[in-house]
Amino acid sequence: MSIEKVKDYLKKFGREDVLEFETSSATVELAAQAAGVIPARITKTLAFQFEEGCILIATAGDAKIDNKKFKDEFSIKAKMLSPEQTLALTGHAVGGVCPFALPETVKTYADISLKRFETVFPAAGSSNSAIEVTCDELFEYGRCEKWIDVCKGWQEEI
Repeated sequence: MSIEKVKDYLKKFGREDVLEFETSSATVELAAQAAGVIPARITKTLAFQFEEGCILIATAGDAKIDNKKFKDEFSIKAKMLSPEQTLALTGHAVGGVCPFALPETVKTYADISLKRFETVFPAAGSSNSAIEVTCDELFEYGRCEKWIDVCKGWQEEI
């Protein structure tokens, strides 16, 4: 099970504080309610087609992918994976996709939309889990390649 894999993975970093909710946290809104935070602090981890595999981008809950910025960064058009492709390539089902415990072939990136928060809440491998981490921890635990700027819509809010 994906959440168990994530829990084992996070133990390497001394983290055993994965939150498991009684209710679904599969969407930004549901996760924000479950965690008791504003939706923007929920980390969406989005899966995109890239060459023969995929890349994951962790973004703030209120951010949307900006197609022009994405193409400028990666030199390809943004194409999200289907739920089936996402599960097959990441090992995580949609609703629980996170930048942790991934196959070595998956590259992860973190969007700067997250940096305005002291802590954020990515999923932890299931549709009813999360972990509160700093942006630096998210970057480290997620083995992120780099911070990128590929989102829009988040500058208007806090």
